[in-house]
Amino acid sequence: MAAVAPRLLRGLSLGPVLSPWVPVPPRPCPVLAVTWACAALGGLPGLRRLMATEAAAQERLRRGFETLRVRPEREHVLHVQLHRPDKRNAMNGAFWREMVECFQAIAQDSSCRAVVISGAGKVFSAGLDLMDMGGELLMVEGDDLARKAWNLRRKICAFQESFSVLEKCPKPVIVAVHGACIGAGVDLICACDIRYCSQDAWFQVKEVDIGLAADVGTLQRLPKIVGSQSLVNELAFTARKMMAPEAQSCGLVSRVFPDKGSLVQAAIAVAEAIAARSPVAVQGTKENLLYSRDHSVPDSLRYMATWNMGMLQSQDVVAAAQAAMDRKDPESVPFSNL
Repeated sequence: MAAVAPRLLRGLSLGPVLSPWVPVPPRPCPVLAVTWACAALGGLPGLRRLMATEAAAQERLRRGFETLRVRPEREHVLHVQLHRPDKRNAMNGAFWREMVECFQAIAQDSSCRAVVISGAGKVFSAGLDLMDMGGELLMVEGDDLARKAWNLRRKICAFQESFSVLEKCPKPVIVAVHGACIGAGVDLICACDIRYCSQDAWFQVKEVDIGLAADVGTLQRLPKIVGSQSLVNELAFTARKMMAPEAQSCGLVSRVFPDKGSLVQAAIAVAEAIAARSPVAVQGTKENLLYSRDHSVPDSLRYMATWNMGMLQSQDVVAAAQAAMDRKDPESVPFSNL
């Protein structure tokens, strides 16, 4: 093992070493790098499957969606817009399905490194489309109460996945909220990594007003975002509106902008700055931030050590360190896709 370590360090310019026990040659060798990548993926068939998966993801994004509009904004940055402006971006059946399809595709698209979410029209989202979804939630199939309950639980879990997919996506997600953000809209933004809003934004945990407890993420994520259980309880029990200044003061959003235009442009600029950094570093940071949220400090430190024993062998570390020594901006370093 002592003889292996120096060879690992000298081979940093090759890119990520696929196992801490695989020695690399002292000089860059693209042919061998591809060979080791193929071996780690199960040979050429594994590499072909990976490439086919990414191609399928990019094709799915190109085909477009009924309730979402996806477009590239800057290099490595995608803008996902809730796009039912005539319905105040209310969330119908197609929306819940398309959110999963969209962000699973984004997760597989190595050319995307950061995502911005915004809403088309006058508001961010009016929440659940009751006209479209009411029947699906109330008319549950099943021969008896147990089977109806089982089927309803399965539907609720599917709805939860529509926003959990934002957390599972390794690329940071920035949400830009303007106007109303009601009910399921709050569930959505709680699953995002960075939240901004405009001065006219307001937020409402609306579910108690329609006779149910919020069940797709707000009650689970909001307490960990704002840090005040009392405030969360008040918002969830009363369904009162929370305006932009209060949302910023409690930590639900980190910045407030004068209008929608400046809000979206700022979100895109931050996404561009994120996308300019090493995707190994950024995506590893997101993974460990989420892990730390849900685990103890000792467990999270052990997870971090295990994570970085592989990720520190990336060529990105050498490239970024060299740029710092040369007094170059981090944005000036070209990093390969992950």
